[in-house]
Amino acid sequence: MLNLYYHIITKNIICMNQQETVVAPTPSKKQVRKEIGDKLTGALAEYKQELGEKKLATRVKEVSKLISRDLLKISKKHRHESKKAADSAKKAAVRKAEKKAVKK
Repeated sequence: MLNLYYHIITKNIICMNQQETVVAPTPSKKQVRKEIGDKLTGALAEYKQELGEKKLATRVKEVSKLISRDLLKISKKHRHESKKAADSAKKAAVRKAEKKAVKK
């Protein structure tokens, strides 16, 4: 029975040690697109009469799609790079621990 408790406790400690810091979730592409569209519509409100409401809405929609796509690519790239750095740090720590174990 004690062996089972020991196993459960060690497993939980290992899992807790492996948890990474919690990063605020990135907004979805749809949310970003909507925010960008709202900001652009507000900023270009004076051109609504010149271009027409429908044309302005379609142009704003196209631009917000392009910008949100680029922002998503950039955020994925940053997450990938940070994950890669964390993995290499973990590997280095494991190698260091192995070297210490071999020396003893």
